[in-house]
Amino acid sequence: MRKCFISLFLLVSSLSVSPLSNADEPEEHFVKVADPYIEMHTGAGRGYPIFYVAARGEWVQLLYRKTDWFRVKTEDGKEGWVSAAQLSMTLNPSGQRVDIRDPNEKDFVVRDWEYGASIGDFEGLSVISFYGGYHFTENISNEIIISQASGTVSSKTVLSLLNIIHEPFPEWKVSPFFTLGTGWIRTEPKSTLAVTRDRTDQYANYGLGVRMHITKRFLLRVEYKNYVIFTSRDDNEEIAEWKAGFGFFF
Repeated sequence: MRKCFISLFLLVSSLSVSPLSNADEPEEHFVKVADPYIEMHTGAGRGYPIFYVAARGEWVQLLYRKTDWFRVKTEDGKEGWVSAAQLSMTLNPSGQRVDIRDPNEKDFVVRDWEYGASIGDFEGLSVISFYGGYHFTENISNEIIISQASGTVSSKTVLSLLNIIHEPFPEWKVSPFFTLGTGWIRTEPKSTLAVTRDRTDQYANYGLGVRMHITKRFLLRVEYKNYVIFTSRDDNEEIAEWKAGFGFFF
């Protein structure tokens, strides 16, 4: 399970590099150096060394963006990172200054992908969750969620491959949403007083929550879910969950 969480963390970190799109970058992906030069760094930050300087008149291709840095490629194949401040002084093929702007609430409404992490309470257990979702439309999306809930008596691993979300008012700054999903929950008792077995059960859940765009590509998310666990015993279990966390969209 620990390896799974490490893999998810690395996935979240890698996705912070987003490809260029017409929604938040110049329509042309080639720009011409207008200043005497622009500096290309080996990484996305001023702390990385400068390894090449593209002179005035050279054309560079914009590949993708990571926060305020752009991965670019020169005509002779050199690839490196240039700051948004320097790229804002370049020219597009029509001869106009390139307009580099940050993602805003409009981009939040029309986002395709969203992922993030949250913490909360899972019926008395401390829970941490990671999720990734795709928006089929502005109102409908599906998420894959993996959670780990831990307590003194037991721990639970929750996996959901189907978690449909309906967002009726995506244009609202604080946007409510409703969820309906299913998946599996694995319970691992910690008791040493009696012989107990790990078990895996299917569940269904429903819930509601709100999303709020904070800044650039980041959002705040708060939600409540009610789980109905279909056990092998005569009665099913019901579990309530509260979570809050942050997400990233593109």
